Amino acid sequence: MSRDQHSKAETFAALHAGPEIFVIPNPWDIGSTQILTGMGFKALATTSAGYAFSRGRLDGAVSRDAMLAHAAEIVAATPLPVSADLENGYGDAPEDAGETIRLAAGTGLVGASIEDFSGGGDGSIYDFSLAVERIEAAVAAAREQDFPFALTARAENFIRGRPDLDDTIKRLLAFEAAGADVLYAPGLLNLDAIRTVCQAVAKPVNVVMGITGNAMTTAELADAGVRRISLGAVLARTALGAFMAAAEEIQAGSYTFIDNAASFADISVHMRGRD
Repeated sequence: MSRDQHSKAETFAALHAGPEIFVIPNPWDIGSTQILTGMGFKALATTSAGYAFSRGRLDGAVSRDAMLAHAAEIVAATPLPVSADLENGYGDAPEDAGETIRLAAGTGLVGASIEDFSGGGDGSIYDFSLAVERIEAAVAAAREQDFPFALTARAENFIRGRPDLDDTIKRLLAFEAAGADVLYAPGLLNLDAIRTVCQAVAKPVNVVMGITGNAMTTAELADAGVRRISLGAVLARTALGAFMAAAEEIQAGSYTFIDNAASFADISVHMRGRD
């Protein structure tokens, strides 16, 4: 742990302490990291899906070693605090989640998320007791660090075909009791559900945009009690969507997409010179 990592961790903790809501966007490579840093965001988070797509892989098909190496690369590319999407901790056992957090802390990260989705093709969620034990192990590993490593606990029901708000809140409350610093239930359907979650728990709540509720504003989410907004893979998907649309237009014989391309000057202001 470096003094710089400790300082970043304290900055990250202060953002969660509020009182204002903040946005933590998700770059997928060094260039997008530098652009988001230069645009004035206060913290960044990795995206497992966005990085997987950049490597020609499906979401969930990147190994722990590769994902942690990617996280280290993002950390080195920005002075901002960085948290990581570490999926299910790359193993079913509580010990796997704990070890993943220990390794994550060694990359320079100041936070990470662990989810209760098993990672299997059937979309299965870990049973309640095991899900809690996994968060307990992750929290224990986070507390071993000499800085305030922020552990985010994710309840995945709503994006895994189980839109059960009561069970989601039950899980979030148990994760909170286990010591998680941030609580996160991706895919909540509307502001009413988000408000219900925020009122049920005491820890900061993260909401991801780009899955549901795209019409919701930052101000509305703040009013509902949200402390942190993330973007998941949506920035990467937006970039890939524009790329695919441009390629389709080329195939159709026209090139109007060029009018919307970022200029070399606008991009270059965020890029580094020679090594």
